Amino acid sequence: MRYLVSGGAGYVGSHLVLALLDAGHEVVVLDDLSAGHRAAVPAAAEFVQANLADRGRVQEVFAAWSFDAVFHMAALSLVGDSMKEPLRYCRENVANSLSLAETAARAGCTKFVLSSTAAVFGVPREVPITEDAPTTPVNPYGLSKLMVEQALAWAEGAHGLRSAALRYFNAAGADPAGRAGEDHDPETHLIPRAILATLGELPPLHVFGTDYDTPDGTAVRDYVHVADLAAAHIAVLPRLDRGSVRYNIGNGAGHSVREVMAAVERVAGRPVPHVNGPRRAGDPPALVASSSRLRAETGWAPRFAELDQIVRTAWDWHAARPKGYRARAAA
Repeated sequence: MRYLVSGGAGYVGSHLVLALLDAGHEVVVLDDLSAGHRAAVPAAAEFVQANLADRGRVQEVFAAWSFDAVFHMAALSLVGDSMKEPLRYCRENVANSLSLAETAARAGCTKFVLSSTAAVFGVPREVPITEDAPTTPVNPYGLSKLMVEQALAWAEGAHGLRSAALRYFNAAGADPAGRAGEDHDPETHLIPRAILATLGELPPLHVFGTDYDTPDGTAVRDYVHVADLAAAHIAVLPRLDRGSVRYNIGNGAGHSVREVMAAVERVAGRPVPHVNGPRRAGDPPALVASSSRLRAETGWAPRFAELDQIVRTAWDWHAARPKGYRARAAA
């Protein structure tokens, strides 16, 4: 098969590209490198540098290759930035996504897998969160993804475009073989921030809130290994033969900030430098996914379910490349 991966130079996208290549498929990566890294794209994949807003260039890609499915990973994804620039988030996440979907449908590609987010749920009423939970996003980022999900639902009836919206919780870890990892600028995710603080590459970790109604007072989140996340994208493809789907992807078990720090300390063999601070506005006490529907309908199950496994792969990546892909490019 041949697949298009938009955002394939990014964190999750690059791991999906590896999984597809490992399975023997052909891959074309479309990325503008605004947040991704050229060095993250394997040599075996075709690479096209272009912005999704350049509709003519995107149409040229579909004219040059035929695709069995599109995996759409390219998006703005920082919640704080979305609060400052809501119109930009709607323009880039919504308009560009729908333009890509329309181009795919017109080219005869009828399978579309969307990288969505748990932010569509806002502050959940119940945990674990199921796909049937109310979608009430509390920031423009979550709203932009929900708008795309809703538009894709209409596109199935109108254009025959079957879609899978995969609502990520917290992607973490790195390729177990060390071929890819997490490299954001700025880095906002807990596990890499804790690791990079321990390596001396970042200031001490800031713990936002120690008085939540959780077992140790710190916020609880569901961490899913990025390789398992990539595997879920591939697992949903046969399900699309029967129509569009929406799935939550997580491990189904939450870990607190303190538990993550303890896992980093076990793997690193040294303490995580940190300071405690007040809560951040809008942070819910706990976000944990129920992935039972995904497991039941596709047979997917995480291979790296233990927190220490996830942290170990992340530590190995960052310890070997504390400057990330930028160090590799400089070399």
